[in-house]
Amino acid sequence: MKFTLAGVFAVLFHAIPPFLPLILAILAVLVLAQLLGRLRGYRMTDHRYRPAAIVALLAGLSTLWWLPMATHSRLGFVATATDWALLIAAALGVVLITWLVLHPLSYLVRGSRQRRGGTPT
Repeated sequence: MKFTLAGVFAVLFHAIPPFLPLILAILAVLVLAQLLGRLRGYRMTDHRYRPAAIVALLAGLSTLWWLPMATHSRLGFVATATDWALLIAAALGVVLITWLVLHPLSYLVRGSRQRRGGTPT
């Protein structure tokens, strides 16, 4: 079986359109969270909040359950190394996107308390 770049693009152009509204909605939420946080003084390296990372990791782990269902498959069908690599890559992507959304939002919630004189946790 020979794979060509044109073949890969053909598969992508047929696979992506049904999910395009969801992809655009996730992208809008991500950009909005980052923009709101940065306008209020959020900097990724200056803010630490462990629960945001824990929730992101749990969301990534949940990918192992819901992604096969979303593609009308089962975890039992994930048999080859390529299948596992793609599933793990998708889970890592969910972790990253979830963290990039929750981290600035946690700053907006916790940062406003700290700026008003609350105690940091």
